[in-house]
Amino acid sequence: MPVHEFKVEMTCGGCASAVERVLGKLGDKVEKVNINLDDRSVAITSNLTSDELLEQLRKTGKGVTYVGVKK
Repeated sequence: MPVHEFKVEMTCGGCASAVERVLGKLGDKVEKVNINLDDRSVAITSNLTSDELLEQLRKTGKGVTYVGVKK
């Protein structure tokens, strides 16, 4: 299963919680979420496309950019 990496403009724990909340709404379509607040990155293990994940992350209201698939 691919791991998609995104940069998200997160500045606090509340921002990270917002990311967890919107991704949680995808249920079992997301296997794992790893949020790194220090470098403002989110790694998502999912079979969804990067566009589907990007659309969901944008619901946080934060700036989001797709980095790519982690190797």
